[in-house]
Amino acid sequence: MTTTSLDRQVETRLSGQGVRYTKGRRAVVAALSHADGPKSAAELHDDLGDGVPLSSLYRSLTVLEESGVVALHHGTKGLTRYEIAEWIAGHHHHLVCTECGLVEDVEISADDEIRLRSVIDQVSTTASFSPSDHSLEIEGRCMRCA
Repeated sequence: MTTTSLDRQVETRLSGQGVRYTKGRRAVVAALSHADGPKSAAELHDDLGDGVPLSSLYRSLTVLEESGVVALHHGTKGLTRYEIAEWIAGHHHHLVCTECGLVEDVEISADDEIRLRSVIDQVSTTASFSPSDHSLEIEGRCMRCA
């Protein structure tokens, strides 16, 4: 997806909620859209440099999360990471390194997604639970840490 198309989608979403799409929010969205996986606030701050003060970054992340533009992921050791919401970026899953904390997006084939949904339905039926969505996070060690 091009940045222009992404910006239009985000701006439409925010303006529909009475929220401005500020320069700082644009920078956060751009940084997340170019990331290989979810990023922590500290990682985003490193990526953005002095362009977005840390306090503004946290405010932007809060607004973008409340507006449904970014999604939160609670990773290993309680570290919160952010990524572009699936309604924009598409459905995917994560590989999480328990050593260094790296989180990498991974897409699975349509056939594997169907099998995964089948397992989710079986587990949910057994538990009398009605699933609305799912996210798979596979924990282990990345190639650098292995």
